[in-house]
Amino acid sequence: MNIENQQRNPVLLIHGIDDTEAVFHKMRPYLIQRGWSVYSLNLVPNNGDMGLDELAKQVADYVTATFAPEQRLDLIGFSMGGIVSRYYVQRLGGISRVQRFLTISSPHYGTVVAYASRRLSCLQMRPDSIFLKDLNSDAVILGQLDFTSIWTPYDLMIVPANSSQMPIGSQVIVPVTLHPWMLTDSRSLAVVTAALAKPIKLPLLKEKSSQ
Repeated sequence: MNIENQQRNPVLLIHGIDDTEAVFHKMRPYLIQRGWSVYSLNLVPNNGDMGLDELAKQVADYVTATFAPEQRLDLIGFSMGGIVSRYYVQRLGGISRVQRFLTISSPHYGTVVAYASRRLSCLQMRPDSIFLKDLNSDAVILGQLDFTSIWTPYDLMIVPANSSQMPIGSQVIVPVTLHPWMLTDSRSLAVVTAALAKPIKLPLLKEKSSQ
């Protein structure tokens, strides 16, 4: 059996606030053309009215309904979608399903832009919010999978831009000038492809417990 094909998981794309799955109009065919099976869903509502934890339940439900229980997958979250995806991974059992996890311009430590709205998910994405502090308190769990944060220092939606950095996994800077271009710039697409093509991180074998 071809090991490379075994490691090419289906890819699930999670969009950001005020977006739909259509925001991946370039990334999705780009990945499909290169041999990946690509899936996405529309988070409802997408305007910030619903909390990120509740939106993450939609991701969990979609995974359960779409993939076989033994199927591992790779997860890509853009902007708010990266935080929704993190909640799924860290709180809703996604850690046992996801092998490669990429966030693209996600406000891991909040964005001051979120002060412009009092919608629930925006409150949760403010710097030093209780929600983000709690999620970051055990972010070390992301070290159990292949985690990559992709971001740009010129982002005007994620302020400060280095809020997209994480002390875990790999960091890749793509110096594009606009937030949405992170999904369409050829450099971003190349970085995403490279991250998805990395050999999976195999769990340590518990030899002593099995003897």
